[in-house]
Amino acid sequence: MSSSLPCSWATPILPSSSSYSSSQVLYSNPTARRTPNLNGGFRATQKTDNQNMKSSHDSQGSNKFDRRDMLIGLGGLYGAASSINPLNASAAPIPPPDLNACRTATNINNGQPVPYSCCPPVNNRIVDFRLPARPTIRTRPAAHLVNAQYISRFNLAMQRMINLPASDPRSFMQQANVHCAYCNGAYTYPSATGSQRLEIQVHNCWLFFPFHRWYLYFFERILGSLINDPTFAMPYWNWDSPAGMYTPNMYLNQRQYPALFNTRRNQRNMTLPADLGYSGTNNNLNPTQTAANNCAIMHNEIIRNANTLQNFMGRIYRRGDAINPGAGTHEAGSHTAIHIWGGDPRQPSGEDLGNFYSAGRDPLFYAHHANVDRMWTLWRNRRGNQPRDFTDPDYLNAQFLFYDENRQLVRVRADSRVNVPWIQCPPQPRVKGTRVGKMVEAPKLETVEFPLKLDKIVKILVPRPKKSRSKEEKDKEQEVLLISDIEVDTEKVVKFDVFVDEEENDYVNLAKAEYTGTFAQVPHKHETPLQVKTSRYLELTQQLEDLGVEDDDEILVTLVPRAGDITIGSIKIIYDPSD
Repeated sequence: MSSSLPCSWATPILPSSSSYSSSQVLYSNPTARRTPNLNGGFRATQKTDNQNMKSSHDSQGSNKFDRRDMLIGLGGLYGAASSINPLNASAAPIPPPDLNACRTATNINNGQPVPYSCCPPVNNRIVDFRLPARPTIRTRPAAHLVNAQYISRFNLAMQRMINLPASDPRSFMQQANVHCAYCNGAYTYPSATGSQRLEIQVHNCWLFFPFHRWYLYFFERILGSLINDPTFAMPYWNWDSPAGMYTPNMYLNQRQYPALFNTRRNQRNMTLPADLGYSGTNNNLNPTQTAANNCAIMHNEIIRNANTLQNFMGRIYRRGDAINPGAGTHEAGSHTAIHIWGGDPRQPSGEDLGNFYSAGRDPLFYAHHANVDRMWTLWRNRRGNQPRDFTDPDYLNAQFLFYDENRQLVRVRADSRVNVPWIQCPPQPRVKGTRVGKMVEAPKLETVEFPLKLDKIVKILVPRPKKSRSKEEKDKEQEVLLISDIEVDTEKVVKFDVFVDEEENDYVNLAKAEYTGTFAQVPHKHETPLQVKTSRYLELTQQLEDLGVEDDDEILVTLVPRAGDITIGSIKIIYDPSD
């Protein structure tokens, strides 16, 4: 199917007793059974028993996502209960924040902490999300393909949101502050003893996709209500396709569409195709080279290196856990690259798109995350019989708070069919076969001691505990490169790339099998400490097959620092159980 076709979903209408209109957003049921389509389409039908959902493939090849299914469970919402039961004492999901305890977030300006208030208006009346009863259809179009009529309506809806009073939780600044509150330390919950409050962080963990899906869901509902169109859907920025890589024109035309424009962007990058491997500086690639890199990056993030739930969606994050246990392939990769790519280098902290606290102030943020949301669906749809969502209750019962289009505070649980070019472009090795012994002469390998300050390119020989594994062994366990205790300054852009068996020292071309993946971070502020530790898990199974080095006793890993101060605690190969 051509990339010119939009993403569509069937959208439920909430019961009349609730405060919702009929517009909903893309979600998916973790317990639903679906017949996948690699290009992203599926149909779902709802049974009388709402907790038993299933869906069937749209045999007509429609490009419509049926969102009846997607609003149930944590691929979208939770499993069709009419209300949320209180968490029992033994459960450990991340709870919803107490708005009365919302604290001042902190931004950094020229190295100095600057208090920033992003707490919403307090409403002590919270309602639990109720499952919609009947569906309707709503379509999210690709932003570069919409017509002038659509753009005018979108601009009108955004302008009306901007014009709302600052005290209105539906206003654009209040909606933008939602991201700050959940990502820059304003929202907290009490520790087990109640002696302290612990920060909520929805990035770098398994909550990344569900939180942002809910966030767009309510933002989109508010837009629709402001133009009296419950079927209105936001556009998605199709940066994963060559046809959609440039910033959509509607966001650049200040005179005609002022509500979609933002001066605080990297103006040079706005004229270039989006670089999904962006590290904060331009590589001066031509559009063809950028497209080739982007294609391989997407294939790595969604296919080659994303074969388990945690490797794609992020590591487990429960109540009481330290924040930032580890991002998944897409969050750490192209998602973060676009944030940094769009941030304004003239601003002290990369505002707007380049910093968590301010990212929601740029209308382009929502188009960006609409495509991130689409990536989740595309990944799920190619899973076949493999698990598509966590079934862990601590994931399903994680809770968030959002204001809806009626100013009602709602508690939710974490419970498009277009041409996708990167499916067909797996990266190719320059040389195939056992190579590590002849790649780097021993004298050229420096002795590496950990913790390692990554201030230059480092090559490390990493032993493999197992080699020449059978298909059954690979199906049972993924071979994973674990880079542990990555210590970075969260207030700065940080990135490093990882290569395996790279022999030509070419670190610009990412469209090759030697490129493994990346670690990247959008700047944000934590209460304490400034230095946090996290880990990066990079799947190797498919890559080692591609390189033809499965018989090697060790692999050569190259770490290429791109931005920021980085210290690494250790690096080794482990074996992750498959889902």
